[in-house]
Amino acid sequence: MENVEYQKLSKKSILINGIFITLGAILMAVGLEIFLVPNHIIDGGITGISIILSHLLDVKLGIFLFVLNIPFFIIGYKQLGKRFTISILYGIIVLSVFTSLLTPVAGITDDILLAAVFGGITIGVGVGLVIRFGGALDGTEILAILISSKSALSVGQIVLFFNIFILGSAGFVFGWDHAMYSLIAYFIAFKMIDIVVEGLEQSRSVWIISDRDTEIGEALLTNLGRGVTYLNGEGGYKGTGKKVIFCVINRLEEAQLKSIVDRIDPNAFLAIGEVAEVKGGQFKKRGVH
Repeated sequence: MENVEYQKLSKKSILINGIFITLGAILMAVGLEIFLVPNHIIDGGITGISIILSHLLDVKLGIFLFVLNIPFFIIGYKQLGKRFTISILYGIIVLSVFTSLLTPVAGITDDILLAAVFGGITIGVGVGLVIRFGGALDGTEILAILISSKSALSVGQIVLFFNIFILGSAGFVFGWDHAMYSLIAYFIAFKMIDIVVEGLEQSRSVWIISDRDTEIGEALLTNLGRGVTYLNGEGGYKGTGKKVIFCVINRLEEAQLKSIVDRIDPNAFLAIGEVAEVKGGQFKKRGVH
């Protein structure tokens, strides 16, 4: 019975992932064909190269999006596994099909700034959904993952390196004004991807050292509904005992926490860091008074 239930959950998970990858790919197609391409604004990666080649050779964008990503499918299949590669292949197929279907549709604005802003938002949400549900829409991401695994560079640094050249080339093809608008669209898309993938409630770990630790801990519990943990510490300089307050909040609560700590003890030591994942314990909020 346990195996059957597991299989059902797996199929449900695959279906959900497929739905959101489809939605994300469609949103990216809309961002490209309705906002960016009609205004000669490009995106980064293989998509940016495809937009440039489509303009120069007068061939549908969807064809280049599929063909140029084929080598990366092969690399990804050999190095990153079958499931991940299938997810990417499916996403690219949906993206290629819908960009081709939307090509005859005219852009909804001639204002290049509006096109950059709303194109960036739409593409960012679409790509974010695809990444969040286990796929990708650009072969350079696969290449970046492989290079990152064999070097000290992060995936983000490698993708940025590629995109500097790709976005810069837009200046020679479409003019430097359009290249700068492309940078605006890329930056907005990048930030939207972060919000969609991590969520507005991305967790933060908080470390507080204060002589008024009990007051601060009780205030956090009362005002934020967050439980706290007291850790025993020792000052490295004087060797005196200290209590360290530890808790986990989301980023929407960060400003309020800082205000609480500053009000009770302006001299308190406060360190806040990002948390990749929170599981178990009592992280869920309690009722606040």
